[in-house]
Amino acid sequence: MTQKVSLPFMLLGILFNVCLITSNLLETKVLDIFGLTMTAGLLVFPISYIINDCLVEVWGFRKARLVIWTGFAMNFFVVSIGQMAVWLPAASYWEGAAGFNFVFGMAPRITAASLAAFLVGSFLNAYVMSRMKVASGGKHFSLRAIVSTLAGETADSLIFFPLAFGGTMSVPELLRLMVVQIILKSAYEVIILPITIRVVKSIKKVEGDVYDERISYNIWKIKDL
Repeated sequence: MTQKVSLPFMLLGILFNVCLITSNLLETKVLDIFGLTMTAGLLVFPISYIINDCLVEVWGFRKARLVIWTGFAMNFFVVSIGQMAVWLPAASYWEGAAGFNFVFGMAPRITAASLAAFLVGSFLNAYVMSRMKVASGGKHFSLRAIVSTLAGETADSLIFFPLAFGGTMSVPELLRLMVVQIILKSAYEVIILPITIRVVKSIKKVEGDVYDERISYNIWKIKDL
């Protein structure tokens, strides 16, 4: 049987990938806003969790699993090509090498931390959202969206920051950075929740609804749609 991909699913999948790649590049800048330290990736990364919630809510965990893995693959592809571009010699007259290398020449440690944190956080978010939907009979979408995002964002921060910055800053500073990221990313979800609800309702009118009953949550079963 040929699998068909709807336009809303395709567009959300593309946006998910774009958000991940963009946030990965923005992570190279650290912001200081009203005394709070955060990475610029905060501007766009939480959107990927909002999309994750929409995917699971409308199409179920299995379709979300496919999009998460494509996001990982595209992120890995961009990082790899960026590293290749950094390694290749620059023209002698070009003055932008230092800036280019700073943005695209991510240390292997940070790259590995970013990819690992993304996988764990994204799949945990999708799993919690899926299980809570089945348990609640599809009710309380707002609560499910917030709880699943909090779980995913917490796991992401707990993995990324110690792996990426452990040993380069004091433990109190590292903990403060992690807590700020978790709070702000989760607050992002709450603020934009009214829009998320409207989007999900609109898509469901066209796509229908899915409950993940008796499915496998094995993250490696990518072909199981």
